Amino acid sequence: MDSIRSIELNAILLTYSASPNYNLAFVAGMILNGGFVLTEFIFGLQAHSVALIADAGHNLSDVLGLLLAWVASLLLNRKPSARYTYGWRKFSILAAFLNSIFLLVATGAIIWEAIGRLMHPGEVQGSIVIGVAAIGVVINTATALMFLSGSKGDMNIKAAFQHMAADALVSVGVVIAGIGILATHWLWLDPAVSLVISMLIILGTWGLLKDSFHLAIDGVPSNIDERAVRNYLCECPGVTQVHDLHIWSMSTVETALTAHLVIPAGHPGDGFLAEVCQELREHFQIRHTTIQIEVGDSDHVCALEHKCHG
Repeated sequence: MDSIRSIELNAILLTYSASPNYNLAFVAGMILNGGFVLTEFIFGLQAHSVALIADAGHNLSDVLGLLLAWVASLLLNRKPSARYTYGWRKFSILAAFLNSIFLLVATGAIIWEAIGRLMHPGEVQGSIVIGVAAIGVVINTATALMFLSGSKGDMNIKAAFQHMAADALVSVGVVIAGIGILATHWLWLDPAVSLVISMLIILGTWGLLKDSFHLAIDGVPSNIDERAVRNYLCECPGVTQVHDLHIWSMSTVETALTAHLVIPAGHPGDGFLAEVCQELREHFQIRHTTIQIEVGDSDHVCALEHKCHG
């Protein structure tokens, strides 16, 4: 397609702390990307390029995805209620999952158009490809820089920064393709670059789809070793069994744990619980811990009991 330079994965901004600084970054990102969509549409009309107009529609989906991610970041800090006792944290995971599907569908439309162009090459205005892609380089770079300062302390912001930086490099590639078209008049370069970019997008988005689905069904986060957590709990003083252990993501930035610890000597006190919670927080990044203490009374066996292993 003419100028398939994508502002991809604005939609992959999984979630961010809804601080005023990042609220501003979200708003600025949507304004910049929305302005680029309008630019693509106008130039598509002037150049009589259906492909450029189609790409504008695709990039509009990115803006909508960014909006969805922003809403998720705001809901992340919404206070729990009697009806939603965990608040709306989970929406950040659902937003990531929906955005990944959104991107795959939009990228499928690009591939369809590119294949059609390969079979029936059309005249491509290389100068427009270069100009619009160059704008994309500037916008993606600017968006990435908005999240640069937070990329060192937040994994999600780091992922967003890296992806926006990658999008800027993709746009550079399209500029080079436009120059190649002007120099060689090889019209197939345009759809070929579109297909390469689409494959890269699918590879990146597929990982997001799998990860977000994994979190949505309460899988153990990939950065946590369930066996290591179980072993730690089993080795705590006085613990003879650990059962009903669950580790899941409450949001894309917060992990929770529940477990039953069997301690025959009886409840070890609040100090023991505080120490366990601190260790789980510092060594496993688990910040929301609920532990039930049992003494292993054979007359009142926990229905969820199983042997400690690991």
